[in-house]
Amino acid sequence: MAFPETRLRRLRATPALRGLVRETRLSASQFVYPMFVEHGLEGDPAHPTGRAPIASMPGVDRLSVEQAVAEAGEVAALGLPGVLLFGLPAEKDADGSGAWDPDGIVQRATRAIKAAHPDLLVITDVCLCEYTDHGHCGHLRADGTVDNDASVALIARTAVSHARAGADLVAPSDMMDGRVGAIRAALDEDGLSDTPIMAYSAKFSSAFYGPFREAADSAPAFGDRRGYQMDPANGDEAVREALLDVQEGADIVMVKPALAYLDVIRRVKDATAMPVAAYNVSGEYAMVKAAAAAGHLDERATVLETLTAIRRAGADIVITYHAKDAARWLQN
Repeated sequence: MAFPETRLRRLRATPALRGLVRETRLSASQFVYPMFVEHGLEGDPAHPTGRAPIASMPGVDRLSVEQAVAEAGEVAALGLPGVLLFGLPAEKDADGSGAWDPDGIVQRATRAIKAAHPDLLVITDVCLCEYTDHGHCGHLRADGTVDNDASVALIARTAVSHARAGADLVAPSDMMDGRVGAIRAALDEDGLSDTPIMAYSAKFSSAFYGPFREAADSAPAFGDRRGYQMDPANGDEAVREALLDVQEGADIVMVKPALAYLDVIRRVKDATAMPVAAYNVSGEYAMVKAAAAAGHLDERATVLETLTAIRRAGADIVITYHAKDAARWLQN
């Protein structure tokens, strides 16, 4: 038999040839950078810079509003399209009322960032876990379980408060049934029909959230979140969740985490034909940082390969703590 005429290595011979036929491309315009904004860091003698480092997430800090504005400016200068805000309030209570306070930490940060950087997208995480004294994502019944419908009303109220403050997109992450429809109705009723919803549609109950719970001070005081976040074993259910969110009015659907759920990203993209976001979560970030610090991995190569895999799986948007570094690397 003659040697085959097809030689796939021909197009791998040089960087220019490889670039010419590359199927999946990375751009800073595809990344969203998450930020943690904390009440009380302004003037805190323990953190005179307005930044509080997060031990489990090297390179990521909790920020004062002033520092969040500065960080947002850096994000914009790197060509990233937006930030995703999480808030740490002054006080917590049973229902998480700080979440919808017009002068709450996310609302203040949103107004300040939009005033300073009007073209940068501000996406707000809409949930109650950072604001409740029990750490769960909604209102609790007497038996300690989360009351879905009572929680949905509070979550919709929070989304409206964020949109009034100037949020470009609201992103409900609680995984309550029906919350996307309730948020859409509440926004429309308040004259905010142009505010899009980025729904955490398939948010799994994952071990990869550990560092985030330190960062956002949002670990449950008891129990866990498996009663409302998804079982990692269920792919069909993830597609159903995404399709339901689309029916209820979601403009973007999300899969979280990303790396252990690349198959789910692809399935959700194929099933919905919607813009799909994937969240490259705190544990995924922390593992790479730890391995790189120990000399086990090349951080730059690992991060860019990881982000390429998430994009190749079907994600249009990648929410990642690596966003600033990746944007710099892509410039070089």
